[in-house]
Parts: sequence; structure tokens; C-alpha cells
Amino acid sequence: MTEARRTKRGTEGRAVRVRRVYEAPEPGDGTRVLVDRLWPRGLAKSEAALDEWLKDAAPSAELRKWYGNDPARFAEFAGRYAAELAGPGPERPLAPAA
Repeated sequence: MTEARRTKRGTEGRAVRVRRVYEAPEPGDGTRVLVDRLWPRGLAKSEAALDEWLKDAAPSAELRKWYGNDPARFAEFAGRYAAELAGPGPERPLAPAA
């Protein structure tokens, strides 16, 4: 998808917007969460305007390398990524804050 932003409904009916971390925050953003194992190049943590960084919710380095941003592999990537999220690991990578 070529759009910079995508909106989906979260599990509790809240909208989830996907944006680039380099975009400036907007008033209606809500909680800003980075889901990536690597910190974005050239972005100071003080400038990121993030509420949380969930490294463990991102695809593994091995899966990212295998995928290689190849659109023909996306369906299999999505399945493998779902399996990673369902497997053993951190208890709370995507759980809502209490």
C-alpha cells in the first residue's frame, strides 16, 4: 500500500493507525507505539514522540531477512509472523496498558 497512513479497528474497537515514525505527531494521534526491533536510523529518541517501543512484538530478524519486502512472500510472511506472536515469548507485547 502506498499510503503513508492506514487505519484499522483494534480488538477493543479503537482505531489503530499505521504511520511512519519519522512523521510529526498530530493532536489526535493518541498513544504512539513503535513496533520494530531496530531503532530508526537518524532519529533521536528525544525527537521520536513515542509512548512505547515494543521490540518483542516485531517480526524476528530471521523472518525479516527471509521476507525481504518481497510482495510475493507477504501471505506466507503474515502466517509466519502470526505464529511468532502466538509462540512463547514475552507475556505482554501487545496487551493494553492497565
